[in-house]
Amino acid sequence: MSKYHFSSIEEHHKTVGIRLPEHPLFDVIRISSNEVNQELTCQSELTISTDFYSISLKKITAGEIHYGRTQYDCSSGTMLFMAPRQEVSTSGVKVESSAVTILIHEDFVHGHPIMERLLKYRFFDYSTHEALHVSPNEENQIMSLIEAIESENQNNRDEFTKELILSQIDTILRYADRFYHRQFLLRKENNVSTLSQFEAVFDDLLSANDGIPEIDEVANALNMTSRYLSDSLKAETGKTAKENIHLKLIDVAKDLLLASNDSVATIAYQIGFEYPQYFARLFKKKVGMTPTEYRQHH
Repeated sequence: MSKYHFSSIEEHHKTVGIRLPEHPLFDVIRISSNEVNQELTCQSELTISTDFYSISLKKITAGEIHYGRTQYDCSSGTMLFMAPRQEVSTSGVKVESSAVTILIHEDFVHGHPIMERLLKYRFFDYSTHEALHVSPNEENQIMSLIEAIESENQNNRDEFTKELILSQIDTILRYADRFYHRQFLLRKENNVSTLSQFEAVFDDLLSANDGIPEIDEVANALNMTSRYLSDSLKAETGKTAKENIHLKLIDVAKDLLLASNDSVATIAYQIGFEYPQYFARLFKKKVGMTPTEYRQHH
């Protein structure tokens, strides 16, 4: 597998085989299949990392993309995001007709309020494992913003240019945040239950008696990352992955408290707690009474 790290946008453009950027820290590029370095794009496997953010509007028609260790689902999404120093691996990727990408070097946004938002948005994280779905109308909205950015970057170089460009990028990011959250709501409405998958995997891991399953363990078994799993569960149940794990443990503990005469400490160890006092505190916080009181009351 060929591996590339691009420290500058100019270095990226030279390697890909497109015209050099007009600004060293920012660019908007449109790439079609006949404009790029065929030797680079036609390699079966390729890994890329950069020192800049990228926001892409493209339709992947074939091949695989891995963002970190997670396979990126591009089957119906059109917006893809990449953060500095995060690796993207591709294999046999083909893009429908053309693609538009905004490249923003981190030095372009350091010290600007937008930097805080770039760090906050989940769709730049490894936690995301699918491209954002946009309607044709929404795609046109994003394209109009990108075209405004292109025009500003090419025609109006003055003290207002950078702020106007970042303002338009901020608007694109706010739209993307809407699309990101909508995908969780649509998944919930379509009854694709992350919770049921989560509970099944959690029960299997817990029955292995290797301690309390970690969020990462459950997420890996579901081919997700912990933050993506937590977001999905939050959208479906109103509770994070950690909160759902606690609820599962409490349910198991309730059964054991009523079905056996084992001590509270024994039950705590049995379901994976290293410290019984922590189990007792968690139980009281969630149930409103201690394990002993729960057993006596029922």
